[in-house]
Amino acid sequence: MAEQLYVPAGSAAGEGFDLVVTPESAGWGFSSLRVLTLPAGGSHTFATGEDELIVLPLQGAAEVEVEGETFALTGRTSVFDGVSDFAYVGRDSTLTVRSREGATLSFPAARATRRLPFRYGPAAGVPVELRGAGQCSRQVNNFATPAAFETDKLIACEVITPGGNWSSYPPHRHDRTSEVESDLEEVYYFEFRARAPEGTPLVPGGVGYQRVYGEQERPIDVLEEVSSGDAILIPHGWHGPSIASPAYDMYYLNVMAGPEAERAWKICDDPAHGWVRSTWEEQSVDPRLPFYSAPEPTA
Repeated sequence: MAEQLYVPAGSAAGEGFDLVVTPESAGWGFSSLRVLTLPAGGSHTFATGEDELIVLPLQGAAEVEVEGETFALTGRTSVFDGVSDFAYVGRDSTLTVRSREGATLSFPAARATRRLPFRYGPAAGVPVELRGAGQCSRQVNNFATPAAFETDKLIACEVITPGGNWSSYPPHRHDRTSEVESDLEEVYYFEFRARAPEGTPLVPGGVGYQRVYGEQERPIDVLEEVSSGDAILIPHGWHGPSIASPAYDMYYLNVMAGPEAERAWKICDDPAHGWVRSTWEEQSVDPRLPFYSAPEPTA
């Protein structure tokens, strides 16, 4: 089971993409993610099919064209250096992405029932949240959460964790339909940045750890060392912590979707660990945060 849920960098490449996770390849019903590296002057065209998706630059700038309409994405230098603008593309569409200087693009996606219009999401509109405190401090870029941006099924955000901190903590789940939970499959996609002085020998791709575990009636057991470009698939179960090595800052992109009629991110903490939240009131947020804030809106 753990081998199927851990997707090492390069192991799920195909169709020109660095990473392809679909509902079919994951063995579930809704969530998916693609990552694409475009060389300078490169382009790529593909169809969304039954999925809605967001074009989110991880590095570099790009243009997105759908049915003759084009949005230019300013993008960013890296996921550790700024919030990015993005474009939403509805199901049953064909899109072309292009980059003059080269770019790495992610495509968080979900199986959709409605076709919503192609539109632009400005970086200035992305809510940047500081979550947790002390060594559980992290930054969350809520670019496609329910309160921030309309989609049919897709929920997505970015989490940046300073080196040595724990995030996705306390462990939580969202695999049932109830007043306190939404049934959501989830993909974690990781990137790392070294904190060590220049010239120091480094682990290629960085290093962090991800835990996923279940209950007796729904077992699942994942404990993986993760590096840049790796992904973890979470069909159910408690997930967390996501642990950043003291030598590396950690980024992960969360992609969620499920069968719920209401698009909502409702979670339930593992009761053995949820009490940790009460300790945050007595602690300060890590002074290294925020790494950055959303840019001011332009007039």
